Amino acid sequence: MAATSRGPTAVPRVLHQTLSGHHGSVHVVRYSKGAATYVMSGGQDRSVRLWNPATGAEIKTFKAHGYEVLSISIAHDNTAFASSGGDRSVFVWDVATGTTTRRIPGHMGKINAVELNQDASCVISGSFDATVRVWDLKSQNRQAIMELKEARDAIQCLHVGPSEIVSGSVDGHVRTYDIRMGELRSDYFGHPVTSVVPTLDGQTLLVSTLDAKVRLLDRADGRVLNTFAGHVNGSYRTRACFGHAEASVVAGDEDGRIWGWDLVDATPLAPDPPPAVHSKVVTWVEQRPNDPGQLVSASADGTIKVWRLAA
Repeated sequence: MAATSRGPTAVPRVLHQTLSGHHGSVHVVRYSKGAATYVMSGGQDRSVRLWNPATGAEIKTFKAHGYEVLSISIAHDNTAFASSGGDRSVFVWDVATGTTTRRIPGHMGKINAVELNQDASCVISGSFDATVRVWDLKSQNRQAIMELKEARDAIQCLHVGPSEIVSGSVDGHVRTYDIRMGELRSDYFGHPVTSVVPTLDGQTLLVSTLDAKVRLLDRADGRVLNTFAGHVNGSYRTRACFGHAEASVVAGDEDGRIWGWDLVDATPLAPDPPPAVHSKVVTWVEQRPNDPGQLVSASADGTIKVWRLAA
């Protein structure tokens, strides 16, 4: 597996645990918030699963979806989460009881992306029907309080900040909605957008597209600051992320490899090319917050792998 810390002496990661339990592709895996050490995953088998990545133990399985699970968002206090997929509804769950507290219909197609806002008072969903919708979880009203219709094709990914919504679409656009100012900015990449991940300071955005490129976008003026390439990604939605301290970029590819690049000069980190560590496409990678040593990957081969820095 590629290293994900900077410099020619970067320490490679080694496999720590393999989390097996899903039947079919794993589409998403997310870390819990704060100092907690859990991950949640969703997949083709219509389940959401809670894991301890340190031991590899499956703690709980959440079952209510009738179709595949494509997206998960965990509340900042870790007591609730939202999920979405082929059901065309957003599911809101209570973690302790394992039951759904809300099911929100309204989209006309599968929901590829769902995100809770900072205080979990709203949930935002992006769908195959090319719309982004905002739902007020404190209201009993079943209608969306906001509907964003500018996209011309399916919404594939979302980022939700304190006052903004960022969407990536198959139409090749990343759209940033400033909710407070009522403004929209659009950046065009020419190829379907599969993931959008901002830096902690919000000044740049990591954008994955189906031309086998990951780009670092300056949000102030729309310039592409760096392009990361070498991996294979032309058909499947995959998610890239920043490595520890945002000094590197990490992305999986359709050959089961996990790549790392130096953020500043965009050179691949050793080994180049990396070995295949999954038997099918790597659908998701995510760096554990506040922990330089841990990263998770999910794959269409049905497994989740936990990686740690080699000693």
